Amino acid sequence: MSKSVFEKELKDSFSVNYLDKKFESIACRLIYHRMILVQSGKGNLLVDDLSFPISDNQLLLIAKGQIYQFQTGMYITGYEISFGDCFWEKAPASASNCKAVLFNNASVNQQLPLNDEDYKELSLLFEMLNQEYLKADFSNKLDALAAYLKIIMIKVANVNASLARGYDSFENQLYGQFLELLSQQYRNSHEVADYARQLGISARKLTDLSKRCSGHGAKELINGQLIAEAKRSLQFSSQPIKEIAFMLNFSTPEQFSHFFKKNSHVSPQGFRTQFVNIGM
Repeated sequence: MSKSVFEKELKDSFSVNYLDKKFESIACRLIYHRMILVQSGKGNLLVDDLSFPISDNQLLLIAKGQIYQFQTGMYITGYEISFGDCFWEKAPASASNCKAVLFNNASVNQQLPLNDEDYKELSLLFEMLNQEYLKADFSNKLDALAAYLKIIMIKVANVNASLARGYDSFENQLYGQFLELLSQQYRNSHEVADYARQLGISARKLTDLSKRCSGHGAKELINGQLIAEAKRSLQFSSQPIKEIAFMLNFSTPEQFSHFFKKNSHVSPQGFRTQFVNIGM
């Protein structure tokens, strides 16, 4: 059975380093967003209980709050960037929509294959960022790092095929606003109509827009956020199931259990017993 840990806090909510190692099978809940540029690798990465095979020349995006676990013996060479929202605020606002679309629902963009040209360009940017990070501190160092991260984020957004068709278009901006609202409100707002009303559009239009931008309906994305958070709480806390149900704004524990089992094909208690829980 695997161990479970929380990610350690980082100075200035930012780090970048070069990876060249094998990993142990330790489940970790992130408190920072993470980007891993894989130069070479083998094995499988689990993110919120979905498995992603590791191969050369790919980019992995993992959002804060997600649970990730490397398969024992998995090997990666490449670069790893971790950053918090407070660090991202240093990046110019023009890149914010890219981050919203990529990380507010990271499961849609968890793994991005890269062609040779895109890999070489991103590899150079990651290397330059790493070199800047390793320099002695100077007065505007964090601003310089944030500027590099902005360039990388925009490049990654362009690599993603759906974003490359126009992440600055009105529809994609609206979709980005929906993801931003969802990341903030999914515990309390479970209905598509709640988000559509805030965006000033109909629920049907939001569903259609979501499908065009991500391939997933708005209700599917809402349910996915709820299930992911429920699984994290079941694995990484000792909260009673009824408290998790009320935290996620379900009327009764029975309603929550029915929802969880319908979407996960296992009961909340059955899911919890699969893991070693912190604090228990």
